[in-house]
Amino acid sequence: MELRQLQLFMEVAKLKSITKAAESMHISQPAISKSIRALEGELGMTLVIRTNKTSDLTDAGKIVLEYAQRIAGILSEMKTTLNDITNLSRGQIDIGLPPFIGSLFFPRVIAKFHHSYPNIVLNITEYGGARVVKSVEEGEFELGVAVLPIDEQQFDVYPIVEEEMKLLVYKEHHLAKHNVVDIKELRNEEFIFYHEEFALNQIMRNHFIAAGFEPNILFMSSQWDLMTEMVAANLGITILPQSICNRAFNPDIRIIDLEQPILWRLAVLTKKDRYISNAGRTFIDFILKDPL
Repeated sequence: MELRQLQLFMEVAKLKSITKAAESMHISQPAISKSIRALEGELGMTLVIRTNKTSDLTDAGKIVLEYAQRIAGILSEMKTTLNDITNLSRGQIDIGLPPFIGSLFFPRVIAKFHHSYPNIVLNITEYGGARVVKSVEEGEFELGVAVLPIDEQQFDVYPIVEEEMKLLVYKEHHLAKHNVVDIKELRNEEFIFYHEEFALNQIMRNHFIAAGFEPNILFMSSQWDLMTEMVAANLGITILPQSICNRAFNPDIRIIDLEQPILWRLAVLTKKDRYISNAGRTFIDFILKDPL
């Protein structure tokens, strides 16, 4: 078994397509198919289900993928450690960001960091919060940014943002004239909600359950601007962080405080006991010294 085979296999699993993986890795489709077949032959089982439109993993393929990702993470850590030992002037950081967080805060942060450290490359991938946490755990990312709470037995956590969540309703909604709303008053409302892979989905569900009801979810989205526009079109209500509300300039929206404040807390996280590169430590120190 060769590392190259595992790399090609991971790319097929990521893109769910041998054709797209071949394009991404700049090799021919027959070559990547041959590599996968050789890996399957060595392991004695089928890893990829091939159809005309997609290439899905078998149960065995999912297990191989999990171990391949661990191997890739270890190799990446080894290269990072060696780079630091040789005092290279350049660095690279793989960072996972939820789209909500990336679009709100990180263009400014990245610009300032790049100005201060032009030889450090930031490779940013946008995933939902839950997937960011899992990817940091598995070694795909050196750093991640996610919504607290996070299991601090597995991760080192560096808080960077804390702000309140706000209720957004249509201007003629029956709650629009309220200054403050009790979450229990939302029992019969239709919600525009966060996609299931986002940490805010479960966090908000927990608050509703504590108030005695499950939210009636009409739409789910991963884009805060779409969520606010849906509210402006009177398609439902939503609850969003203050930073997002500050960008919701639509005159058809009313922003209301919640009687029981719900905090949106963000943190940078790293896998506990994993080696963090000089570049990674530099970025953490930078963002902690210059709050978002």
